[in-house]
Amino acid sequence: MTEEGEEKTVIELTRSEALVLLDFLARTSDEGALPAPDEAERRTLWKLECVLEKALVEPFLPYYLELLEQAKGRLKE
Repeated sequence: MTEEGEEKTVIELTRSEALVLLDFLARTSDEGALPAPDEAERRTLWKLECVLEKALVEPFLPYYLELLEQAKGRLKE
């Protein structure tokens, strides 16, 4: 999927930031609420969502919503 010859960029997030960002991306892509009229923008957002889904186990835990609320609370402090 990476363009040949493209250099990768590493982005570091806290676990809380990653959880909140994944929830936002999943929710907005499901609802069609995030306007991304450009194909490149849509593909980039989908790629980011997939990377976060692969990196996190929390969304698959039965108490995910509680973990998400805790993460949001930490980021609001």
